[in-house]
Amino acid sequence: MRATQAVGIVFFTSPKTSNGSSEQATVTDLLNAIAAVIEERRTADPDTSYVASLNQKGLDKILEKVGEEAIEVILAAKTLDSSGGSNQAVISEVADLVFHSMVMLDRLGISHNEVLDALALRQGVSGLEEKASRNHPSGKNAHNDYTR
Repeated sequence: MRATQAVGIVFFTSPKTSNGSSEQATVTDLLNAIAAVIEERRTADPDTSYVASLNQKGLDKILEKVGEEAIEVILAAKTLDSSGGSNQAVISEVADLVFHSMVMLDRLGISHNEVLDALALRQGVSGLEEKASRNHPSGKNAHNDYTR
């Protein structure tokens, strides 16, 4: 996998193999690479790094960006559904949401791998069952209690 940079954003491309086909990077590989860049840039010069500038502005600014991107995902999806908007707009907004969510996780000291682990634990479990398992009789939310 090769990374190229344009205006503070890292793009990943798969190199051609000897038979001319491209190799696919796994989601985990890609997220690990993005997380490494976010970690590296967290303390970079805010004048030259978007990630550093977000971190300098604090958690509230990062959360604002996560919320903004979530709204943009919703608007792009509604536009696609109602008036034939573009798939690419939805894809681009979801990518922005994932990126900003990863910046937030990094700021909070939470690894994206913990999110992947939580998703893996839900694999093969009914969505209704999973949702019910998060609510204890005490009224406390038990997101981390996956005893199945």
